Amino acid sequence: MSTDVAIVGSGHNGLITAAYLAKAGHKVEVFERRPVVGGAVCTQSDLIPGYKIDVGSSAHVMIHQTPVLRELELDRFGLEYIEMDPWACYPLPDGSGRAIFFHKDIEKTCQSIAQVSPADADQYRKFCEAWGDLNEGVFQAFLRAPTPMNLVRGMVGRSLKGSNRTNMVRQLMAPYGQVVCEWFEHEALRTAMIWLAAQSGPPPSEPGSGDFAGWHSMYHRSGMKRAKGGSGALTQALKARILADGGLVHENAPVRHIRTTGSGRVRGVETEDGTFYPAKAVVAACHIKTTVETLLSAATDFPDNLRLRTSQLRIGNGFGMIVRCAVSELPRYTGIPTEPGAASQPCHRGLQLLCPSRQALDHAYADYLAGRPPEKPLPLAMTFSAIDPTIAPEGKHTLFIWGQYHPYELANGETWDDIREREADKLIAAVDAYAPGVADSIIDRYIQTPLDIERLHGLHRGNVMHLEMSLDQMFTFRPMPELSSYKVPSITGLYLTGASTHPGGGVWGASGHNTAKVVLKEHRMWR
Repeated sequence: MSTDVAIVGSGHNGLITAAYLAKAGHKVEVFERRPVVGGAVCTQSDLIPGYKIDVGSSAHVMIHQTPVLRELELDRFGLEYIEMDPWACYPLPDGSGRAIFFHKDIEKTCQSIAQVSPADADQYRKFCEAWGDLNEGVFQAFLRAPTPMNLVRGMVGRSLKGSNRTNMVRQLMAPYGQVVCEWFEHEALRTAMIWLAAQSGPPPSEPGSGDFAGWHSMYHRSGMKRAKGGSGALTQALKARILADGGLVHENAPVRHIRTTGSGRVRGVETEDGTFYPAKAVVAACHIKTTVETLLSAATDFPDNLRLRTSQLRIGNGFGMIVRCAVSELPRYTGIPTEPGAASQPCHRGLQLLCPSRQALDHAYADYLAGRPPEKPLPLAMTFSAIDPTIAPEGKHTLFIWGQYHPYELANGETWDDIREREADKLIAAVDAYAPGVADSIIDRYIQTPLDIERLHGLHRGNVMHLEMSLDQMFTFRPMPELSSYKVPSITGLYLTGASTHPGGGVWGASGHNTAKVVLKEHRMWR
């Protein structure tokens, strides 16, 4: 019996598309190759006994500015969020014991900055006003298919504040490292903001990346939040919503092929065990290379020129690695004032930005370009058990250590399987330099190298954003102009969603939301 829509892959964008379609009354079936849904938004309890360990994303940011959580009523299906406030902390590396705290409230953030640089506190307020207004419009563009008209609609009425309009346009086209340095003078604030902006992938020197810095202003509008029980609580709630609306979710069901008629229409999906599931429409919620080079390998109605250009998309050479630790206590950062008798401190509630300088970031990126692990890795630490005791045994904690600029393909003859323990030790030592005793507090650890990330999640070359988040692969160019509207024009009933599409990686849900709107608009065509 034919289903209305088959969704291949159960990352959060695929599940969001499925949930909207099921809510609208369509018969939906989701196919996931792993034993659990979620893709890179997934939490497991079988990795370290007694602990709930994320295997992908952890902090949820921009999804809270979309209508997804409200429209799908995910709170009814067990989803609960915990505010991370302050959402980030930057301990100064000068031994002074000072730190910059980024709160959801801009004024509280400015007060923290003023303790380090009074002049920058006032600048920060102006920065957030100028870039926040601009990015409200950008965000509206993210919630639509990235056609030129939709991009214009999102920006209409948005002011370009700052020194002058022309200068703001120039800064949009500038490298984000340059933008931060033009706005602020203190090296600590510069480094903190650049290191956070670098989490999207491009280096601080990349032209056309100015808004990676400007996007910082949006974090004050949504804050950063943590799903109670682990990042995977989001995708588990989405699964529950789909089932409640009559949808089906097949786990341990890898799809081998998306079948088409050969004359421009989708037929359904075939799983690895040879079972064919007919469907009126199919949504590929996986990496664009997997979709084209594997799932559509037998589709004669997919254009050869698009196959060639898919092979030429810039995936990059990895992104980073992470060590997920069970620890006996939370990190105690040298010199940062603590609250007497408290097991956790304000710094433990959000992201701990442990990059000593802009130069250190440049050096790590230089190692990455040379195809070697960074000699001095840069950690971003996360201690979510400080705000969510459900993910660790009583009296114990979790410590996730993300390291940027770890190349997937190594040029020095080494292999990731051989050096994974060594590189994990280096990341832990980098945190220990800020918080002595961290290394001794580790009870167990789960390591994810770029190669591990590729194996587990199907993220080619370990790039968690699917494709490089550069200007030539964003908006209407993602993944390429012909495929940017979430559908395959040459095959009726075939759609795309996920980080390979607009607006890219991260826990946004915008792609899944947008794809659902396109499918619903065209349902008469594919039916």
